[in-house]
Amino acid sequence: MNEKVAKMKLNLEKPIVFFDLETTGINIGTDKIVEISILKVHPNGNKESNTWLVNPEVEIPKEASDIHGITNEKVVTEPTFKELAPKVSEMIKGCDLAGFNSNRFDIPLLAEELMRAGIDFDMKDRKAIDVQAIFHKKEQRTLSAGYQFYCGKELVGAHGAEADTNATYEILLAQIEKYDDLENSVDALSAFSSHAKRADFAGFILFNEDEEEIFSFGKYKGRTVEEVFKENPGYNAWMQNADFPLYTKKVLREIKERMSAPKKGMTDQEKLQALQQKFNLR
Repeated sequence: MNEKVAKMKLNLEKPIVFFDLETTGINIGTDKIVEISILKVHPNGNKESNTWLVNPEVEIPKEASDIHGITNEKVVTEPTFKELAPKVSEMIKGCDLAGFNSNRFDIPLLAEELMRAGIDFDMKDRKAIDVQAIFHKKEQRTLSAGYQFYCGKELVGAHGAEADTNATYEILLAQIEKYDDLENSVDALSAFSSHAKRADFAGFILFNEDEEEIFSFGKYKGRTVEEVFKENPGYNAWMQNADFPLYTKKVLREIKERMSAPKKGMTDQEKLQALQQKFNLR
């Protein structure tokens, strides 16, 4: 880390985890992790890190191996993500998250893998900083170019999870140092690096200006989820059984449960109707 970056300390109220995934592909719903590297930074500046190779239990396509260098032979004796999931979950517990293109890829895929392993995951009480989004809004470059631009160094080992993770952390520190209008707080950095506000990670469900969940695709694009569920009660069942990410399905279930929960001030008849709707008794 160069001298200028070394002087910069991230302004934290709680730990933040920088992480990077190498995977079998780019489909959030079906592809698997083959390497994960985590760098946990504490408010006092202390750091801890772990990097694991992962047996995805599926064939790693040659196109993916050509990018990150991880082959089927390299991971055949490594633990599966299900075996690593408790350690990963514990390391990120209570932490904000950060990465490079993490809002659109790494966080959604990590969520899918954790949920496949039977560990719940959500972003409640977490903030997410996407260093790539800050970079693209400010400079429009790639990770390697960004490392050279901000830190003045060549990124050795690009597309290796550990090298990419540490480079991402250094870039964020340098970005804060470089841009006077970039506030050194997780809330501000998260807001600046966010794209359209999403209710789920994959972007199938967004928030409108009234903070209502809306569909971003298909025949109901732009309409609120609650409105659609009232008009077409079977649409939720269709999505739950279709090939959507697990986290998207979780968000839809929570909306459905919220709709059917008795609300404050409801009459007994209205409460009964809500319970009938919840348990499909009418």
